[in-house]
Amino acid sequence: MEKIATSPVYNKQNSNVISLEKGKIPPQAIDLEEVVLGAMMIDKKGVDEIIDILHPDAFYKNSHKLIYEAIFKLFENTEAIDLLTVSNQLKKDGNFEKAGGDYYLIQLTQRVSSSAHIEFHARIILQKYIQRSLIKISAEIIEEAYDESVDVFDLLDSAEAKLYEVTQGNIKKSTESAQSLVIQAKNRIQEISNREGLSGVPSGFDKLDELTSGWQPSDLIIVAARPGMGKTALTLSMARNIAVGQGIPVAFFSLEMSSVQLITRLISSETGLSSEKLRTGNLEKHEWEQLNVKVKDLEKAPLFIDDTPSLSIFDLRAKARRLASQFGIKLIVIDYLQLMTAGGTQKGGNREQEISTISRNLKALAKELNVPVIALSQLSRAVETRGGSKRPLLSDLRESGAIEQDADIVSFIYRPEYYKIEEWDDEERSPTEGQGEFIVAKHRNGGLENIRLKFIGHLGKFDNLEEFDSPFEFHSKMNDGDDDNEFGSGNLPSPSADEAFGSAMNDFNQDDDSDVPF
Repeated sequence: MEKIATSPVYNKQNSNVISLEKGKIPPQAIDLEEVVLGAMMIDKKGVDEIIDILHPDAFYKNSHKLIYEAIFKLFENTEAIDLLTVSNQLKKDGNFEKAGGDYYLIQLTQRVSSSAHIEFHARIILQKYIQRSLIKISAEIIEEAYDESVDVFDLLDSAEAKLYEVTQGNIKKSTESAQSLVIQAKNRIQEISNREGLSGVPSGFDKLDELTSGWQPSDLIIVAARPGMGKTALTLSMARNIAVGQGIPVAFFSLEMSSVQLITRLISSETGLSSEKLRTGNLEKHEWEQLNVKVKDLEKAPLFIDDTPSLSIFDLRAKARRLASQFGIKLIVIDYLQLMTAGGTQKGGNREQEISTISRNLKALAKELNVPVIALSQLSRAVETRGGSKRPLLSDLRESGAIEQDADIVSFIYRPEYYKIEEWDDEERSPTEGQGEFIVAKHRNGGLENIRLKFIGHLGKFDNLEEFDSPFEFHSKMNDGDDDNEFGSGNLPSPSADEAFGSAMNDFNQDDDSDVPF
């Protein structure tokens, strides 16, 4: 009888089942790790080239991690790095024998003669580390996916957050010592002192920037107001100042208005053509020319608008991470908080708990991306029923006290003119026409202040309020026939000519031809 071969090597039909399982070794490049460490100990230039690329966990072999930690400590303390200093540092740390002793260190230095190509080698080591990290994260995701008690949207958010951390080279950021944090703080203070201007993202409103020194990284800023106060107008004005004026990338998430409506508002602000004219398309020839010329800067601005309706906090975080990774977003604006949903499948929570979840996640997003997040919020109707001044209070924040708790800055917009209040409630009793107030009611890292701004209704924008601004200036600028004038052919209300002239002459004594700042 003919003998039938039963070896799994020759059994092709069942090869997928009975073939030996392929052995799996974590991705690694130990030979390159040896070369890189040796080069760092013989050439200071090699240390400077890769010290900001690699971190101890990037090394696969434990002894190599310990040696790199010793080199890193020497670098932080601005001490010399060579065979002897690394050996002494390992002894101080109690890791000398674990790292292989002097014999192993000498072997590493004999592997290379210079630090040539060290950056290329370091990036290969980093790639191997990223591969190991992805394998580890994937295993964790698989294990959690089999757990029926885990909410699927929480799982998705967790998975994306871990993958985002890989792209940022910051897998599971460990606890840092006071020494390390003090060094980081001193470096930041030094960087700020050497930098001209503000330490944060400038809003474009001078007095506000003086108070905050710009919107600071990782801060959550709440801008709250009643409907019609100009929340969108204010944040759009900020986005314009930042993206067009400073060239700083901004992400604007609009849950209320479409992206085309928002960009039309910005076009009105840039060109000085009223929103009504742009909405109807009833433009003269010179206005078409004005439109084509003045939108060029807006076209090139790093402004990214997302108008997804009913956006969940999960979707927002996912979109924000991608924008930060692809375009280097430095500011995020959300219009507005109450239109967002918490997402997920968990039931039973009320709206106040949902808002608390959204607020908490927005703060977490600001810290994760290290950018300021500005979230618009509605106020309760208590403002409308209050007698006397309608100026908002912290207690007016709608639906959740968690907003006040999570935010670094809570601010309000107040326009007395909206309530038919013609004079400010101060000693000067100055007119409120064409003006608004930006109220900083909570400031975790600074002072509080009520900052007056100029409100240009027909253009849907806010601007700096200079001391010579008055109703007379508004009236004269609207009727001087200058096509380049930002007020165009608007029809803001104005007092009589005699009253305006007397007010302008007595209070300001300014030249009628003074330009109103943009």
